[in-house]
Amino acid sequence: MDERMNQNRAPIYEALQTFRQMRVVPFDVPGHKHGRGNPELAAFLGEQCVSIDVNSMKPLDNLCHPISVIREAELLAADAFGAKHAFLMVGGTTSAVQSMVLSTCKRGDKIILPRNVHRSVINALVLCGAIPVYVNPEVDHRLGISLGMQREQVERAIAANPDAVAVLVNNPTYYGICSDLRAIVKMAHDAGMYCLADEAHGTHFYFGKDMPVSAMAAGADMAAVSMHKSGGSLTQSSLLLIGENMNEGYVRQIINLTQTTSGSYLLMSSLDISRRNLALRGREVFEKVMDMAAYAREEINAIGGYYAFGRELINGNSVYDFDPVKLSVHTRDIGLAGIEVYDILRDEYDIQIEFGDIGNILAYLSIGDRFQELERLVSALAEIRRRYQQDKSGLLSQEYIDPEVVSSPQEAFYAKKKSMPLRESAGYVCSEFVMCYPPGIPILAPGERITKEILDYIEYARIKGCSLTGPEDPAIEQINVLAEGDS
Repeated sequence: MDERMNQNRAPIYEALQTFRQMRVVPFDVPGHKHGRGNPELAAFLGEQCVSIDVNSMKPLDNLCHPISVIREAELLAADAFGAKHAFLMVGGTTSAVQSMVLSTCKRGDKIILPRNVHRSVINALVLCGAIPVYVNPEVDHRLGISLGMQREQVERAIAANPDAVAVLVNNPTYYGICSDLRAIVKMAHDAGMYCLADEAHGTHFYFGKDMPVSAMAAGADMAAVSMHKSGGSLTQSSLLLIGENMNEGYVRQIINLTQTTSGSYLLMSSLDISRRNLALRGREVFEKVMDMAAYAREEINAIGGYYAFGRELINGNSVYDFDPVKLSVHTRDIGLAGIEVYDILRDEYDIQIEFGDIGNILAYLSIGDRFQELERLVSALAEIRRRYQQDKSGLLSQEYIDPEVVSSPQEAFYAKKKSMPLRESAGYVCSEFVMCYPPGIPILAPGERITKEILDYIEYARIKGCSLTGPEDPAIEQINVLAEGDS
């Protein structure tokens, strides 16, 4: 075995352990000097932690131009994930997603994508000036959620836009829905386009048994993988994977346009250690997570009123596959919006779930969960139904509203604009984002026409308690729109 590909190794972690024993006198940054200059921080985080919050130096390599231990960690990650190369990302999966778009698109280029993308994708379009061609996803009207991209829709979008440079796919969506990724990769490649995958919620696809296909296994050109979500690394740490069609050196240059030159060794070592853990134990660990999710779905569905959905949604196209570790629960049939159940769980039961929208909740299961916590969740949901169930008439169900795109996100974001009351903005073109976070999928994006239906949705989400973000106005009473001449 090539020792560099020995998955028992964690080169960044090993280098930091050696560095810790060297007792180096620090006349470099960071200024806390191994915690001595900030004793409260050292007491809070612990000496172990602050002593390895260090700057790039020869023995520890440099994230912007890695030639030793960081390079080795990247090669090990690429081997573990089946990629041509892997980049350690310390700006979150947002940074990885934006690097994918910036690596393949320039100003005026078209990119085919579903509208239910994370805001980081549209942010990247604001930065580079690419033009979105939306494949509007099918909606499950009972659940009120967006599904995947249908093969025929992607085929039509490619045929109508042969000059597009890339197709982007969510693998999976926040709710666990997967498109037919292998077919979409083939369509994109046959048309001379790149295929990019947002795998913020799909780290486990690379290691679990009986999981949906991962982007690299499907032949995608790039994938943004959120290691901190289901892979166990520290928040804000992620991986960017590339396939054979991509130039590693060029992608590195793109990453270095926006990523910090002071990469955190806490984040990088957490990626290194987590990759080793998944490579050695991921299959076994995620099998247990799948079992927990299956058990929870069965128990929650037995309560009545809730619908914890799973692989029965698979239809071979817009729901080509389903992520078996996702615990998504439809709540409208007990007369409560998902965000209302989210709030009750947190405020009255000390249970923090990932998010609630107007019809569903998502409890995020991963490698750190145990059956006893799931029991608490199931019993809390049963009690909430008993205490709070009400008539469901009047609850809104529509999750996805088809946008009218008037201009590119970049043009709208930088155009001459004016602020006006949100309620009076119907008919104008939006120049900023409005979204519920999480999940961070824009309700409105720059360049889209504001409609009464969208305004009603925003108002309903606000009343139900969704956390609305995006506009300049923190109260979200005002919204920036294109000035009269531009609308």
